[in-house]
Amino acid sequence: MKILLVAINAKYIHSNLGVYSLKAYADREAGGEDSSVEISEYTINHEMDRILQDIYKRKPEVVGFSCYIWNIRYVSWLAKDLAKVLPRTQIWLGGPEVSYDAKQSLERWPWIRGIMTGEGEETFSELVRFYEGGQLCLEDIRGIVFRRDSGHIAAAAPRPLLDMDRIPFCYGSLEGMEHRILYYESSRGCPYSCSYCLSSIDKSVRFRSMELIKRELDFFLERNVFQVKFVDRTFNCKKSHCLEIWRYLIEHDNGVTNFHFEISADLLDEEQLSVLGQMRPGLIQLEIGVQTTNQETIKEIHRTMDLERLREAVTRIREFGNIRQHLDLIAGLPLEGFDRFCQSFDEVYHMRPHELQLGFLKVLKGSYMERQASSYGLVCGYEPPYEVLSTRWLDYGEVIRLKAVEEMVEVYYNSGQFTHTLREMETQWQSPYAMFEAIGDYYEHHGLKGISHSRQARYEILYDFLRDREPGRILRYRDLLMYDLYLRENVKSRPSFAPDQTIYKERIREFFVKERQNPRYLPGYEGYDSRQMSKMAHGEVFGDGQLVVFDYKNRDPLSRNARAILVKNSKRGLA
Repeated sequence: MKILLVAINAKYIHSNLGVYSLKAYADREAGGEDSSVEISEYTINHEMDRILQDIYKRKPEVVGFSCYIWNIRYVSWLAKDLAKVLPRTQIWLGGPEVSYDAKQSLERWPWIRGIMTGEGEETFSELVRFYEGGQLCLEDIRGIVFRRDSGHIAAAAPRPLLDMDRIPFCYGSLEGMEHRILYYESSRGCPYSCSYCLSSIDKSVRFRSMELIKRELDFFLERNVFQVKFVDRTFNCKKSHCLEIWRYLIEHDNGVTNFHFEISADLLDEEQLSVLGQMRPGLIQLEIGVQTTNQETIKEIHRTMDLERLREAVTRIREFGNIRQHLDLIAGLPLEGFDRFCQSFDEVYHMRPHELQLGFLKVLKGSYMERQASSYGLVCGYEPPYEVLSTRWLDYGEVIRLKAVEEMVEVYYNSGQFTHTLREMETQWQSPYAMFEAIGDYYEHHGLKGISHSRQARYEILYDFLRDREPGRILRYRDLLMYDLYLRENVKSRPSFAPDQTIYKERIREFFVKERQNPRYLPGYEGYDSRQMSKMAHGEVFGDGQLVVFDYKNRDPLSRNARAILVKNSKRGLA
């Protein structure tokens, strides 16, 4: 009996913790040996026909698809065609996108045999036993909705939640996963009741024992995994739990692995902040859901958040200079119209996160928000990801405006490639939101939207925008754009607006000759001659005559920017 678990991920770099956990549990229940279960991972960027061909060649007798809002369209297409080319294969679904309307999904897709609802490890293990000829009948398996041989749809009783320590560690060999994000959970559930989130359905929080967690963290650390992403919904909801893990990571840091945590920053106290301040730069990164700064909206969505404490914690962590912070906003929440959302955006922007995600409300199946959609005048897309189109407070035209800003924030802010230019621009606009909207309008009016621009083209476009908008300051902006450009990469092809450096060629050459003879600015270049050094680092003379050398062997562990060295001081220091 061949049973195939299929994951269709959003990107190649992602991995699917769900299918690995199902297989690990089934393997253990099979006596510690590999069961008949195999895993196959793809991405939404694969050609669906290629995926279909690959599954067909494997000739599975049972296929289970992991279903989320980002892949359900692809799963539905594949499952329908798979039923045609492998008509005797039993097809099962599981995951949050099908758990809350399982009966309706089976009615809509007659080629599906059944759906696992809720936590799947124990349920899937019993399905494996059923298909391998065990004593179980489908009627005996809790946590499924299934189609009887007669065609009648039956729903079994829900399955109790698992003790976290009963779930086996799902990673063994990491072959083929060397450059992918590995997902890990030390807890399940969430103590909060945010109305837009499915985690609010299960308000209890279950924790894995610290003994197991430390052993599993060692697995990642010993293998120098490049990133481990904790999927705990609110990692720091239990202070003792998060502190012990953070301290363990400090004590056993391998200098390579990065750990990602989703936290509530307003829960951080002095002890936790003190521990965070001790982290190696790049050891961890934090994702913090602000969602809105509108107190009325916070109350309406049943969110518990002390905004001032959050702001203070984010500021303190930023001042440490060792941790990347990713802050989230959600547009389309109740009681927040366009102008008030712009205020939320500006307030969060001024918290200076490394990334600011401007997201849009997704009306998830089974959430409280879905039940309140009518009273909020909430209209969302018919197809996944069920994103907001309009509300009583926000019309679709305003959503379109916010979408344009979302794209500009992603390109010009979250990329981290225009930091110094944006700081200068902020002084000339009434608000950060207005600045990004102006850039978005420029893209719209010049036919630049919907095009995949190269990185250098983004610099060219911003330069043209600034030249048109502020011609009297364009030389200053030109310098800042060149500075930002070389901070990230030693580009060989210079943008069209780049000043001619021919007259400074000898000056730059002399710098590297002197540095080779008497090292002062560039540590780590011993053994290289001046010509080699000039290729590994870059010297640029700016409009005020300053020479700045960009050292690519020594990069900031958070931004990945080169170390910038001001060789000759002046009144207008860019560094």
